[in-house]
Amino acid sequence: MSTPSWLVAKPIAHRGLHNKAEGIIENTISAAEAAIARGFPIELDVQLTADNEAIVFHDFELDRLTGDTGLVVERKLSALTGIGISGATGGDKIPSFKDYLAKIAGRTPLVVEIKSKFNGDMRLTKRVIETLADYNGPFVVKSFDPDIVAYLRENAPSITRGFIGELEYASKSDSFLSSEQKHRMANLLHFSETQPHFLSWRVKDIPCASTHLSRILGNLPVMTWTVRNPEDRAKAEKHADQMVFEGFLP
Repeated sequence: MSTPSWLVAKPIAHRGLHNKAEGIIENTISAAEAAIARGFPIELDVQLTADNEAIVFHDFELDRLTGDTGLVVERKLSALTGIGISGATGGDKIPSFKDYLAKIAGRTPLVVEIKSKFNGDMRLTKRVIETLADYNGPFVVKSFDPDIVAYLRENAPSITRGFIGELEYASKSDSFLSSEQKHRMANLLHFSETQPHFLSWRVKDIPCASTHLSRILGNLPVMTWTVRNPEDRAKAEKHADQMVFEGFLP
């Protein structure tokens, strides 16, 4: 399967075209509308609810982006979609994935990131596949978790899938990964199982063997995340095919 041409045509707005100073917060409908107004594709994150639904939200916890606390996965969809986003001047609340898609309605391409705790739980992935089956707009799906990408390959082969990678996995959120897992992901040792159609790689870690050889030998497009300054943009333009950006207008 070849990747869609739009994937490398125009920079992708990270979690929508958000601007906290203007009250436009990440992964909200307002951020999506801002990206659409500028003609940018959107990258968004999806999380699992207690009743096996999907919402558009980045964090596993509610604390950073709302006035509530606790784990997203412990709340049902109906409760989560009633929670307001802190600092959002447009009255944004957490959107369900289904409602988010209905609002976008194919007006711009979407890069859907499936969040994971690397525990083999495929409920969110299944729900994403089910929800996208009824969506007519352009989209691709990606994840940090190679098991999710492999699941997409086996169960939804018609969906363009991507693997998100980096070299060190040194952040706090990666602390539960074993050294073997980190080595496997950084070096694409799961490639035979996942067979991604594109890579999404940390801009600070390019160029590296995984992205360079994938582009040269595998003809896989490489997007980079998250580009926030001229230095990062120059690296992305030299060593990748696309960038996921925030904080400026490319």
